[in-house]
Amino acid sequence: MPEALTKQEVEKGQDPSVVKQYDDSVSTDEKFEDMYAIADKLKIGMMGSLRNGIGPVARAMAVAKRTGPDFLFLANAHSQKFDDLESNKVATIYFHNSNNQDWISVTGETAKTSNDDPRIKEIWSQGTRAWFGDLKDGVHTGGPEDPRMKLIEIKAKFISYWKHDVSALGFMGEIGTAVVTGGVANTGTLRQMKEDEIEQARSKHSSMSS
Repeated sequence: MPEALTKQEVEKGQDPSVVKQYDDSVSTDEKFEDMYAIADKLKIGMMGSLRNGIGPVARAMAVAKRTGPDFLFLANAHSQKFDDLESNKVATIYFHNSNNQDWISVTGETAKTSNDDPRIKEIWSQGTRAWFGDLKDGVHTGGPEDPRMKLIEIKAKFISYWKHDVSALGFMGEIGTAVVTGGVANTGTLRQMKEDEIEQARSKHSSMSS
């Protein structure tokens, strides 16, 4: 049910949607379990970077692999995103599920690797070739050895996400009730993970993978 809004909260700038914004009632493990469950259903994200003279720019990117709280992407070395990341290593990847409004925002530093990174062969698939094309010269084939094939890794430094707690019908009902009563809708849970928690999750993933 919507939460009542009081005059005292507004006067003190303590609106429920702001003061009670983030849920810290669960363990770090549960935070990441829920985040991974959302992320693994969403294969396309919007990667944002900073471009000199313009500001934030974004483009859709297919996730090649998630490794704990970090994300790997295959990209064409000729893409302007590499110029962006050369100037500013900070990037953000956004995911959104339009079916239930779940979303994730991951901000981190990017690491670009050489074409001989063995992980490229591990995560490359035939579908990747379609986005590179084959020059028929035996070199620029769109395959994992293609010199244009580069790996971008976003190593998370801050993560926030929202997960739905009600059905689509319940969502509409909650919004409608909030509008009528003047309350603040409760449709889901918003969480954040900072560097200490992220490093803990990264270490756990590494130990489980070794």
